[in-house]
Amino acid sequence: MTSERTRERLIQRLHDEGLSNVQVLDVIRSTPRHLFVDEAFGHRAYEDTSLPIGHNQTISQPYMVARMSELLLEAGPLDKVLEIGTGSGYQTAVLTQLVERVFSVERIQALQERAKERLLELNIRNVVFRWGDGWEGWAALAPYNGIIVTAAAAEVPQALLDQLAPGGRLVIPVGTDDAQQLLLIVREERGFSRRVLDAVRFVPLLNGPLA
Repeated sequence: MTSERTRERLIQRLHDEGLSNVQVLDVIRSTPRHLFVDEAFGHRAYEDTSLPIGHNQTISQPYMVARMSELLLEAGPLDKVLEIGTGSGYQTAVLTQLVERVFSVERIQALQERAKERLLELNIRNVVFRWGDGWEGWAALAPYNGIIVTAAAAEVPQALLDQLAPGGRLVIPVGTDDAQQLLLIVREERGFSRRVLDAVRFVPLLNGPLA
């Protein structure tokens, strides 16, 4: 289930679907996704599909992790990225290999504790965690060159826009259960530019921390 051939098949599929950032694909190839899924789903770890991780949450499909990472890096390397929704820690692990520093906020404490353990096992050290409300971001450490949100907000949280550095990029799914779209928002000299990208399906971005 963790063979090199299995991983290569996944990378070929992502390439065939239009993903082209070599650095992102290399990181997806080398990151052990099977460590981030429940044992019962281990045999499906390198399928291009989302999988349940408990607490009504999912680990995103590799395509979406790669796509959002690619969008974040489209304008060049990033120093400081805020991740909203640690979840299983898989997207976090991918980001830590692509940017200098990651700051990750998760509202479900049990999920974040498990993610911390996994990342320590992989000797990943360039990430700092916060248990809290993703809608609020992490203002104390702002601004960020990039912000990535791994759950769908009904609308773009103003706090996240406020915490973007000039030229900073926000990748976020927006919408309801019925219709969600992936947005790329860039902080320009005056205001923000927005690109509407793919139709997507994410779990909702909820308010308030949950122990």
